[in-house]
Amino acid sequence: MPLIALASACLLVVTFGYSALCAGSPFGTCRKCNGFGFAMTTDRKGRPKRGKSCRRCKATGKRIRAGRWLYNRAQRIYREGTH
Repeated sequence: MPLIALASACLLVVTFGYSALCAGSPFGTCRKCNGFGFAMTTDRKGRPKRGKSCRRCKATGKRIRAGRWLYNRAQRIYREGTH
């Protein structure tokens, strides 16, 4: 029985921690471009240079977190349902 309580307590801590992270910092770095906003390529000499703009984050380098996206969607559905 204590193992189940410990597992549920850990799950609650992780859930509330992620909720706090989404509330405090709703945007994270883009995983495709690593927050640069563009792809890094190299020229013919091997030096890094700027490549194409990232389509996933629209060249901002930021993306909305999954938890914040779910929260925004739930709020939108609630607002549309109450009017």
